[in-house]
Amino acid sequence: MKPQRNQPRRPTLAEMTAARERINPYVRRTPLIDLGLPLKDRRIFVKLETLQPIGAFKLRPALSALLARDRDALSHGVAVSSSGNMAYGTAWAARQLGVLMAAYMMTDAPLTKIEGVRKLGGDVRFISGETWWNYITEEDAPDAPELLINPVTDNGVLAGNGSIGFEILEDLPRPDWVLAPIGGGSLVTGVASAIRALQPGVRVLACEGEHAAPATAAFAAGEVVQVDAQNSFIKSIGGPTVVPALWPIVRELIDGTCVVTLAQVVEAMQLLYAKAKVVAEGAGAASLAAAIHDPRVKGDVVCVISGGNIDPVDYISALNGIVPVAR
Repeated sequence: MKPQRNQPRRPTLAEMTAARERINPYVRRTPLIDLGLPLKDRRIFVKLETLQPIGAFKLRPALSALLARDRDALSHGVAVSSSGNMAYGTAWAARQLGVLMAAYMMTDAPLTKIEGVRKLGGDVRFISGETWWNYITEEDAPDAPELLINPVTDNGVLAGNGSIGFEILEDLPRPDWVLAPIGGGSLVTGVASAIRALQPGVRVLACEGEHAAPATAAFAAGEVVQVDAQNSFIKSIGGPTVVPALWPIVRELIDGTCVVTLAQVVEAMQLLYAKAKVVAEGAGAASLAAAIHDPRVKGDVVCVISGGNIDPVDYISALNGIVPVAR
């Protein structure tokens, strides 16, 4: 089935409020904690989306997207193209709703995410990285009966992610900065939409790794540009471009980007474990790495720790201060 094409737009306060009400019975209201780092010019808080039932924030957008549809639209099942966590979240949501689910995943996706989808009854269908990207950008679609949910541009996805922004401001009403990783862009767009609606003076920074920084390149060029995306242990961020359909919204909402090194991400993963006993995957720790190393970021800083689904062998390497080998 071809995807239900929609032009993504900035979700309204009413849409994000409605999405939050829909998903509240299923998701956890995750804590915001002060890491207590001895930094003179900034106080760093972490929003622990690692504590969601699937270990990542993607449960929010997956539930929001499915619950926004009527049952007839889901009668043939639901499918999603994902590097891992969105597939995991959609499988969890589909199981709760009694809906069949298929995940189009790359063969090098973390095993913990592949197994998570399968344990929840999802049908994992392996595709190449190029096909994965074509499904997300809607250049192509699988020939299958399920409703294909776009994990980045779907309006239900964006509204669901806004719930994270609501919770941040309820716990810390006036932070100076909010930092979130950017891959496809749905997380930082949803969070920033909520921040702009309620506290427009708060600055929002999108964080990406040195292995692929298409958002930084797009801001520098003023338009979508293609970058050389290198393989890395960080699987949830870093594509060849920002998703073109979402770029106008990202440009409107985000104050800038920060590129962190893989070694800085490993350092942040170690710090999260040492200070808060939090297991974070690479993408999940990127915002903390940026908060520590970016000289622009001062005052009260909130880092969205987006997920903790990392294969054990990679996590052991990170805890030992070694950048995991890309696979």
